[in-house]
Amino acid sequence: MGIFSGKTQPRDELEKLVDELRDVISSRDLDDVPQIRQIRERFDEGYHNLRDAAVRTAQEAASRAKDHAHAANQYAHDEPWQVAGAAIAVGALLGYLLARR
Repeated sequence: MGIFSGKTQPRDELEKLVDELRDVISSRDLDDVPQIRQIRERFDEGYHNLRDAAVRTAQEAASRAKDHAHAANQYAHDEPWQVAGAAIAVGALLGYLLARR
């Protein structure tokens, strides 16, 4: 299960819609209609472009996350006492807030 427990995820809904649309326009009964062939080609091209863009975006996001994690790790190694102090402060704040409940 994902973030949307008990519900289908938007990505799943989009994939289902794309599959249904592909089934409709790939019907052999429509092969003689030139506009349908053009729609099929545009659909396939657009779908592949969208998929490639999504992959690139995910790769860029992963790269940025890796860079930020590396920077945080480097800072923690360069300034361990500041990181420890911040962790203690956050822990004390959380303890205070939980104790008030």
